[in-house]
Amino acid sequence: MLSLPTIMLVVTSAAIDSINPCAIGVLILMVSVLLGQGSSTRRLLAVGSAYIFAIFATYLVAGLGLVYFFAAIPMVLAEYLSVLVGILVILAGIFEIKDFFWYGKGFSLQIPKKYAKKIQEYSTKKTTIAGVMFLGAFVAAVELPCTGAPYLAIITVLRIDFNFIAFLLMLLYNVIFVLPLIIILVMVATGTNIGSVAKWKEEGKGLMRLMLGLMLVGLGWILILIANGTINFG
Repeated sequence: MLSLPTIMLVVTSAAIDSINPCAIGVLILMVSVLLGQGSSTRRLLAVGSAYIFAIFATYLVAGLGLVYFFAAIPMVLAEYLSVLVGILVILAGIFEIKDFFWYGKGFSLQIPKKYAKKIQEYSTKKTTIAGVMFLGAFVAAVELPCTGAPYLAIITVLRIDFNFIAFLLMLLYNVIFVLPLIIILVMVATGTNIGSVAKWKEEGKGLMRLMLGLMLVGLGWILILIANGTINFG
């Protein structure tokens, strides 16, 4: 399992998944509220870290749950499962590419509006440590079905021979997944204007979707090729 191609696949997929406008947007909104309240840098880091840790922990627990769910599926169906996941990942990529050219038209992989409103409400009110941890877990839970295609692909690969090394790779995946959030939090805490970060996020949202879509299509094909034995990362 600990082969260079496998590690590269995990790192690349995590980098794809970390292009996450929702989690980034919530962090920016929450930090803006804290700054507006005159919070200290220490409190800003504490609250932001709690939010990021909650997302990390929720994704990790969800990943472990999916691994054990897949392990219960008979081996005779394993290849078909991997092919199905590969097709779903490719479809997710196509929808992301579609949104780059025709955003708002047709089906899109995004959090339902009713949950988006709740997230926005929580972001401006729940600024206690417990509140933001709940917020982080909620954001991760509702966005996972919409934006978790890369994670699902990696879990499908790792569950084939899930051991301690595979668990470490899953940890690595989730560290990389939250890395942009950590970078943004540190940047703001060290003096970067939050308005500049928000502007960067908005201006780059379309390009994020295009990059995500192209990489998802490639990742889906790789998963299908692994499933039928054309390539072997073992």
